[in-house]
Amino acid sequence: MNPDGSPQTSVVWVARDGDDVLISSQAGRRKVRNLERDPRASLSVFDSYDPERYVEVRGTATVTEDAGREIAIRLAEIYAGPGGGEEFAALPPEAVRVVIRLTPEHIAGHM
Repeated sequence: MNPDGSPQTSVVWVARDGDDVLISSQAGRRKVRNLERDPRASLSVFDSYDPERYVEVRGTATVTEDAGREIAIRLAEIYAGPGGGEEFAALPPEAVRVVIRLTPEHIAGHM
């Protein structure tokens, strides 16, 4: 949620860690600031091959530093293919990456 109460949306890459959903971002970005202020979050994911298949996840998000940019690199390798994480590995140290961990409290969808 933005400070004015309106929803804040972003297109993101995701991975699962058990029941949790992991998202990579950069420290200081609007979504990160919003989640640090109010950890309530929702996420919608659809199957690009069959858009009638989708899942909605609502829950609580925590933000932690992505040590070694491990999650950013992992997601880039999944979504962009082999070598996709090189861009994140080459970032200067001041470009701090964070992991947003969404712990589900409600899951709905059509699979």
